[in-house]
Amino acid sequence: MIDKRWCMASACGAALMSAVAAQAQTAAPKDTASTVEEVVVTANKRSENLMDVPVAVTAFTSQAIADKRLAVLSDLNNAAPNVRISGGDAAANPKMFIRGVGLSDFNPTTASAVGVYVDGVYIGSPFATLSSFFDLGQIEVLRGPQGTLYGKNTTGGAISITSNRPTWRPSAEGSVEYGRFKSLTVNGAVSGPLIEDKLAFRLAGQYLRDDGATLNTVTGDHVNNANRGAIRGSLLFTPSDRDEALLSVTRYANRGGARQAKQRPLFPATAAATGADGLCKPGYYYSGACTDISGYADPSADPYRVAADVQGKDRVDYYSTSLNYTHHFDGVELVSISAFQNVRRNIDENSDTSPADILHNHFIAYQKEWSQELRLQADVGKLKWVLGAYYMRDELKNNSTFDVLRDFRPFFTSPSNPTGVSVDNSVVFLRYAYTQNTDTYALFGQADYSLTDKLTATVGLRYSADKKTFDYHETAEEAFDLVPPYAQRKTFGAFSGRLGLRYDLTDESNIYATYNRGFKSGGFFGGQADRESYADQLAPYGNETVDAYEVGSKSSLFDRRLRLSLSAFYYDYKDLQAFAFVVRGARTVQILDNAGSARVYGGEAEITAVPIRNLTLTGGLALLHAKYKDYKSEGGDYSGNQMPEAPKFNASLSAKYKVELASGASIEPSLDASYRTRIFFDPSETERLSSPAVFQLNGQLAWRSPDEHLEAGLWAKNLTDKAVLVEISPIAGLGYDMLSYAPPRTFGVFLRYHY
Repeated sequence: MIDKRWCMASACGAALMSAVAAQAQTAAPKDTASTVEEVVVTANKRSENLMDVPVAVTAFTSQAIADKRLAVLSDLNNAAPNVRISGGDAAANPKMFIRGVGLSDFNPTTASAVGVYVDGVYIGSPFATLSSFFDLGQIEVLRGPQGTLYGKNTTGGAISITSNRPTWRPSAEGSVEYGRFKSLTVNGAVSGPLIEDKLAFRLAGQYLRDDGATLNTVTGDHVNNANRGAIRGSLLFTPSDRDEALLSVTRYANRGGARQAKQRPLFPATAAATGADGLCKPGYYYSGACTDISGYADPSADPYRVAADVQGKDRVDYYSTSLNYTHHFDGVELVSISAFQNVRRNIDENSDTSPADILHNHFIAYQKEWSQELRLQADVGKLKWVLGAYYMRDELKNNSTFDVLRDFRPFFTSPSNPTGVSVDNSVVFLRYAYTQNTDTYALFGQADYSLTDKLTATVGLRYSADKKTFDYHETAEEAFDLVPPYAQRKTFGAFSGRLGLRYDLTDESNIYATYNRGFKSGGFFGGQADRESYADQLAPYGNETVDAYEVGSKSSLFDRRLRLSLSAFYYDYKDLQAFAFVVRGARTVQILDNAGSARVYGGEAEITAVPIRNLTLTGGLALLHAKYKDYKSEGGDYSGNQMPEAPKFNASLSAKYKVELASGASIEPSLDASYRTRIFFDPSETERLSSPAVFQLNGQLAWRSPDEHLEAGLWAKNLTDKAVLVEISPIAGLGYDMLSYAPPRTFGVFLRYHY
């Protein structure tokens, strides 16, 4: 069991390893194939060596992104310690958790606890977070609250994505991959100068498709198919030595299938199949002895076989433009980041995955965002500082429907009720429409001061305020209000900040201690409200705050053949925002409220080593204790329960070896392994709503030409062919759970070229 003593031991371990670092030689050998590659990150809004930043951050270079096939945000799942990202929806709403901190709510009014930033622009819409994962230069995953420099809604951490910039020399690159389920991914980019030393351009695009790994036995078609494309154009303008402007325009479109989950029936038809909770026993799910509310019993336990009467589509259209401008004064930089984003999602989804028409959803939402950030920053002698201001306008419109138990209407049809509607029995067509407008304001500053040649202190403070207006209207059968119209406005504001000390043991090692105050804005529930509890559901929920303490060390050892990062952390949460499902008769109701408190602590280790020439090993492991201290909700008393998406242990290990051939070419095999313990998908800590421990293995075998311009090879993901649960949506009121799985074993070939 993990307890506070483990955290104390981790802190001592960090100090011990740093002491070892102090004894290591620091002279860098000349042979770069025998040393760990240096990585530069911008976690503190300026370029720094990864090992000098007193933040738990994992960075993926462009080569690592390609080798690990990080094609969507959810591919970062378990790629860094204590990072969980699931893609339960087909084209949007990734559920992001770092160190057990996140939110499972899929409604667009709710912000994640993990902020996503692309080229410095905050991506506020959950519909847009999958849109920019192409032509990338680097990905940085920052663990822990980042409230000072990154703002609200980063109590879990932040993911900073940097796209490739225009180049001053002509360049071109492209890649194509083909694999199982007729998967095809094509990437391409061209770049170069338009006016020498003044204006450069870059044009990049991506197209991705596959047939889907799941067979729909009703139609004979494959579902969960992908079909999306994106293009980005950028211009880099340097009118003088003091000025630089980067203009980027991105267009993304998804036309793939909607999520087609596997149904797991819950209503037992026999006494032998009935569990203690009145639902189906685990061993009887696909025996024919358990059904959904319509009496349908899925005969197949195969997670990649479903029986659906509707094969939906998930359409997402995203457009963004941003202007990043920097002016260099004498010793001071002015940075301006202006952005506009527009996204529309239209998804037609079968949410029962059965031949009957039980639950048919149609989600339509539009979201627009304007943002402006201004920063002044400088590096003057012993002092590095940044001062900034931020504004964002977010406009959200939702117009979604639930068609519930359509096949049951004949049972309620009568001369006085020719349509067969029965609201009391949930046989009804519901439309819930709302608008939410948010104005965000923030002022922030951070300073790093060198108290001595070895000791640096950090102080940061930010004030953020969200002014939200919310207008909700729900109707039944397009004819009458199911709940009274609701309109409300409220401002949610709070301070966040950072205190830290970093001590340099040597030029190659340091230890640090930090305190961070994190803040996640309160807001309004954006799901379908139940007529019996609409007042509680629609009432605003409060801010989430966290006091986070962390100690760690970063060291480069053995002539830079080994890079080691250690951290131990302790979080004290107040009013943690939590999402759960509650059953009321035939209705499954969504609840979003504030848990009283939660406690999170644990430790992490990351290592990169080059033990012999041309062999690179990268590993990470993490221990995590994440539990609610006080959480009483309508669904029950969850106090003491393990928080969702918070495995007690997770680890990863990668190995890459370069075999140099006499021709000058090389063969490069690589393997990526990961493991995590059981996770739960909701606060109830119910085994039925969990995913067991899993080990996964990916691999690649590449050939690289002597000039390194051409690369070709084989790849495989999920070599162990595990059916890994990534999400469970409990619809127990209608007699089933919806199970979403990661793809089975996939494999293929690839070809890459760059000039």
